[in-house]
Amino acid sequence: MAQQLEAVIVGAGFSGLCAGIQLRKAGISDFVILEKAGGVGGTWRDNTYPGAACDIPSHLYSYSFEPNPTWSRAYGGQPEILAYLERCATKYGLRPHLKFGSQVTGATWDDASGTWTVHVRREDSLRAETYVARTLVLGNGALHLPAIPELPGAETFAGTVFHSARWRHDHDLTGKKVAVIGTGASAIQFVPQIAPKVEQLHVFQRTPAWIVPKADRPIGERERWLLEHVPGAHWLRRTGLYWLFESRVLGFAFAPKVNQLLESLVLKHLARQIPDPELRAKLTPSYRMGCKRVLTSNDYYPALNRDNVDLVTDAIARVEPEGVRTADGVLHEADTIIYGTGFKVVDYITSMRIVGSGGRELSDVWATEGVRNYLGITVSGFPNLFLLMGPNTGLGHNSMIFMIEAQVTYLVDALRAMQREDLDRIEVRPEVEQAFRAELKTKLAGTVWTSGCNSWYMAPDGDVLLWPGFTFDYWRRTRRARLGDYRIRARARTHTRLPLDHLTDRTAAAI
Repeated sequence: MAQQLEAVIVGAGFSGLCAGIQLRKAGISDFVILEKAGGVGGTWRDNTYPGAACDIPSHLYSYSFEPNPTWSRAYGGQPEILAYLERCATKYGLRPHLKFGSQVTGATWDDASGTWTVHVRREDSLRAETYVARTLVLGNGALHLPAIPELPGAETFAGTVFHSARWRHDHDLTGKKVAVIGTGASAIQFVPQIAPKVEQLHVFQRTPAWIVPKADRPIGERERWLLEHVPGAHWLRRTGLYWLFESRVLGFAFAPKVNQLLESLVLKHLARQIPDPELRAKLTPSYRMGCKRVLTSNDYYPALNRDNVDLVTDAIARVEPEGVRTADGVLHEADTIIYGTGFKVVDYITSMRIVGSGGRELSDVWATEGVRNYLGITVSGFPNLFLLMGPNTGLGHNSMIFMIEAQVTYLVDALRAMQREDLDRIEVRPEVEQAFRAELKTKLAGTVWTSGCNSWYMAPDGDVLLWPGFTFDYWRRTRRARLGDYRIRARARTHTRLPLDHLTDRTAAAI
């Protein structure tokens, strides 16, 4: 017999844990958090490569309701961030709700009962389980499916191959000839860590990134004590960081001349760290700063200056048993290939078959109709489904934890409204969704994100899936779930469910 719940939450990273914590605070305890791996943490559990760290300051990259004044560094490393999430799961009583080794393979909406049936494969025994819940919350995030390019001859390589998100700690790189394919956010962190150990390092770059200095430093005991014990000290630190990073959107979206000034400063930083003009030319971006993700590092450029490091910008022709051959005919010998090629951001939902009203699958809808949604949280045709870190909520300038908390606030308010009004179904109205999409397209026009580069911010149809403005505006719009934006259905008073023609549009004033 399937368990019947108020909510099923998919994923135990920052999003899923935040949802669970706030549901419990709201008095909703009838839920499970399904996690395919063996522990909490999501991205910060999976990415254990050398040098893994956040590119948002630690004091901002944490829940507002669970501040941590005792970070050891200005920018937290992977072990410390993972430990923070472990503490949160324990402190807020989530352990009984967590179901590890539970791979969600799909979920199907049943209109008659107003519930989602969630299908799970247990990794420990490969047996199938089923959960039935009124609400389905997808907190699995977009950074969990490694993107590995299909390179000709890759299967012939005689050495060791792995992705940065599946780091082989049992594979000693000392004295090895290593090929790193990709120069994104992960690669610029682990390349400086492995460069001193390897015999030769070939770094294959397709497009140079804008890389800004990282204001990282150890936080001393005295400073940590002050932040922990002086009233308001940590709040001031966090608030100052928030507004500092929030100001970056001015150049990206509203003031191109500000962005041009920042570009000139970053290029001066590049010139200081890369004296060789030929190498510097390879590392100089030809697109506007912010069009792709802006990266932060103090040691990536110096690592490329090393005698045993070679930056390769020629296209990869094929992989051979002895290494990687580029289009110019050169064979770059390697006994290890590491993919620093990021994740399948747009395809993050494809690992699950989410079937909504009328038997339509979410991934098919997005593939054929564009990645339509409302506030990045709800999708027309998929009642009682809530996305966390969904499309159009990603950021290029501030902390995603702020956005996650705003989305969870909206989720909890929607569930409270359903309980208060005795509803069994809410579904965003198509015209509301369409208006939101049109609004985003208008706001994105003329911003740096639509200035002519290809980035992981983009859907296949060219739509940019970022939030194109201030995060405090998103916070304002998600304080309340307005029932007027939704088609709703009251819970049946008899054993007979209301048919679809009983769906109504109603308006509830935001409180």
